[in-house]
Amino acid sequence: MNDHQQNNTTTMQENEFDAIVVGSGISGGWAAKELCEKGLKVIVLERGKDVKHVTDYKNAMKAPWEFPHRGSRTQKMIEDYPVLKRDYPLNETNLDWWASDKDSPYTEVKRFDWFRGYQVGGRSLLWGRQSYRWSDFDFEGNVRDGVGVDWPVRYKDIESWYTYVEKFAGISGSREGLPQLPDSHFLPAMELNCVERDASDRIKKAFGGKRSLIIGRVAHATAALAHSPGRGTCQFRNKCWLGCPYGGYFSTQASTLPAAMATGNLTIRPFSIVTRILYDKDTKRATGVEVLDAETNQTYEYRSKIVFLNASTLNSTWVLMNSATDVWPDGLGSSSGQLGRNLMDHHLGVWASGDVDGYADQYYYGNRPNGFYIPRFRNLQGDKQEFLRGFGYQGAASRTGWSREVGEYSIGAEYKDALLEPGPWRIGMGAFGEMLPDERNRVTLDKTRQDKWGLNVLAIDCELRENENLMRQDMLNAGLEIIEASGAKNVTGGIGDGTPGRGIHEMGTARMGHDPKTSVLNKWNQVWDAPNVFVTDGSFMTSAACQNPSLTYMAFTARAADHAVSELKKMNL
Repeated sequence: MNDHQQNNTTTMQENEFDAIVVGSGISGGWAAKELCEKGLKVIVLERGKDVKHVTDYKNAMKAPWEFPHRGSRTQKMIEDYPVLKRDYPLNETNLDWWASDKDSPYTEVKRFDWFRGYQVGGRSLLWGRQSYRWSDFDFEGNVRDGVGVDWPVRYKDIESWYTYVEKFAGISGSREGLPQLPDSHFLPAMELNCVERDASDRIKKAFGGKRSLIIGRVAHATAALAHSPGRGTCQFRNKCWLGCPYGGYFSTQASTLPAAMATGNLTIRPFSIVTRILYDKDTKRATGVEVLDAETNQTYEYRSKIVFLNASTLNSTWVLMNSATDVWPDGLGSSSGQLGRNLMDHHLGVWASGDVDGYADQYYYGNRPNGFYIPRFRNLQGDKQEFLRGFGYQGAASRTGWSREVGEYSIGAEYKDALLEPGPWRIGMGAFGEMLPDERNRVTLDKTRQDKWGLNVLAIDCELRENENLMRQDMLNAGLEIIEASGAKNVTGGIGDGTPGRGIHEMGTARMGHDPKTSVLNKWNQVWDAPNVFVTDGSFMTSAACQNPSLTYMAFTARAADHAVSELKKMNL
């Protein structure tokens, strides 16, 4: 540490904690809650600004006409956000919750759409809230198919932790008894609408029960949560991405942060960019982290017994890579050669839809913040495809509104009156496909390019491979079959942009495994090379499945925190 850094280092009394949590999103919030409730003094270091629950949701109660551009994007925004503009996140309603492309650039060896949220709460304020358990079809997939490395855990190891986090987070859903999609500990399910209910029956009959259309499983409180009196129930506003003043959906601000704060053991430091993990090669343990203040550019050190790295998949891997020492020049956790490799996402952009006749006298209540889900059915029931693994669909049926027509196309009072009535029904869905782990899909440090703070950026080299491209054609064909079986007319579909990153489900790059020679983490999410460092965001994932992954991050984080405290008490860390 140089003289400038030494002069700006906080005093030993101020910077010592039992645990450091890097990042405050879904997994970081859970780490903070669990560690604080177990009696540890914890500091959460967040690289972005603070966001206070309710008071900082400045757009949550606005009507569409209260936004200057009705919620859309401006030319200035398009210029300032060259990556974010590639998809729906670029709009004026919540722009300040997405990271600046200019301040925090990255190098695309191949195109990768990286959409990040840098603030307290991270992307827990922005996520889609779909929450699904994995089964052993997923945990056993790699060893069964001879892909990547075997997961060091099975469903039985995680099942009780799924239940634990579900009871606290509040997961709405229906019990279906599907072996590939285990039931959760559910709050009351949201309802399928009339078209979706009939479509579900037709699909089940058409495919002999091998394909199911069910209501989505979402982290929304559809009933009171006794343990979280500050959380209200979902109001069916479907404005979740603006922050929920009612606490209706699970976020760090509404759920885990209040629980951690209530213990009196939590300190939060925003605008704190963790640049590296400090490592003692004699004890083979981390001693803390180095922090760059994002506002003042001053450097600080924080010391702790354990470190939980939850900065989000690629940022956590960046921290590990940037923690290079003379022991490991490629970064902490790099001894296996796997750090930065096996980047995965879910590949999207394949869709099918159709018109639905009838039901003109029926509508639905509110703006349901959820849709239907069609769980994976490929490569499960004796059907062997030309690709490995499978996919699911998320979709909805709804009635079109007044915006279905353009005013110039017709005139007259009768025409205007007609637009006051709901339009015809449509049903549609998009596929979420599993991406296999592949060592060629990787991230590295680009030492020729720096961000706003003079830090080297990540270079991302990732693309869909043969298995994904074969799967995408079947995703379309099967989707068309399902929509036709639902009773829809004028069925259409297509294969659109499947660029990795667009699923916003980055996974891998610091995978778990049985062997330190082939993995970065052990079965408890500990870095093999520094066992008091735990990584429990998406970077630990050994494969991707096709379900939304956040519930799995929660379960593994709670499990790792329990193990960490147990090991601390045994003096093993």
